[in-house]
Amino acid sequence: MAARFDGGSREAGASRLLEEPDAGTPVEEASESPRVTLDDVLAEPAVAPLPARNAQPLGAAMRTARVAAIAGRGARIVVRGAAEPVEALVAPEVDPEVIADAHARGDAVLVELCEGAPPLIVAALTTQRPKALHLKAATITIEGEQELLLRSGRGAVRIREDGDIEVVGSRISAASRGLFRIVGRLLRLN
Repeated sequence: MAARFDGGSREAGASRLLEEPDAGTPVEEASESPRVTLDDVLAEPAVAPLPARNAQPLGAAMRTARVAAIAGRGARIVVRGAAEPVEALVAPEVDPEVIADAHARGDAVLVELCEGAPPLIVAALTTQRPKALHLKAATITIEGEQELLLRSGRGAVRIREDGDIEVVGSRISAASRGLFRIVGRLLRLN
């Protein structure tokens, strides 16, 4: 005979009708509703099993990769997790020189993978502070609202918002291939 679970009803003050019948009471008198056991509940699943899903197409995915070689808008990359290099294209909005710089520094690139298309390099990733910084552009503007300070070791150039410019160094040299002109209301040497 399977025992009924009372859910702690004696402690909660539930009526005797919900509790186990006394040993002397016949089972038919103790409960008018049919008794359900755990075996009955587990014999038939309440919900039908889910159908097996077919693999979904890849769609678009982003992965990191290392550049093995670059030539124009094409590159050979090693996608993370793959053993062999694959051919990839540099996205039209990405400057190939940026990818070439990433290759020279050993930085990773971000690659867009779409089913039926070659991998597309969409960005270069910088994951560590560079030991050297190289800026190359037609025009470079560095602007500080209050002060601009360029310093290396014991030498420095400071430009303040009021127009004061200070050059400090152990030895300062200035040279000109043409006219070297110094203009000021007052010039003081030593």
